[in-house]
Amino acid sequence: MSMFRRQGDRYVATFAVDEVRVLRKVASEVVGLLTDGFDHTDPVVGRLFPDAYPEDPAGTAEFRRYTEGDLKTAKIDQAGAILAALPDSAGGEVRLDAEAAEAWLRALNDARLAMGVRLEIKDGTDLGEELDDAVAEDPTSSRVFQLSVYAYLGYLQESLLNALID
Repeated sequence: MSMFRRQGDRYVATFAVDEVRVLRKVASEVVGLLTDGFDHTDPVVGRLFPDAYPEDPAGTAEFRRYTEGDLKTAKIDQAGAILAALPDSAGGEVRLDAEAAEAWLRALNDARLAMGVRLEIKDGTDLGEELDDAVAEDPTSSRVFQLSVYAYLGYLQESLLNALID
């Protein structure tokens, strides 16, 4: 698995072809969710765009009117930063400046939030236990794959954050 490291003023990781495919798919799905699939009744959209004033629907609607377009554009751009930096079809090196690294962190966070909602992962969820249970039930299930991707995104996010802090 890839791990980011600092090289001068860049943050560098080398990705295998399968990692590139997964990251490309995840980032594309986030873009799709925020464009074609944007629906406030979707719990994922609700997680990415929570009510500013849960007790005041009119206040929340007014807040959304002024902020949602820019926030949506920023989230799409951040996912686009992942797509732009990845090698085209094969594995390879990714080199990020500080601005791109921060965009990656925010995009990885959005992807994990979205996946967490779909996978019903809560604050107290033991991801290792969830994965073990899913493997025991059916090692070839889509849940095993999705939990693995969720864990990988967390690993990648932590790796990039540690490189930024160093």
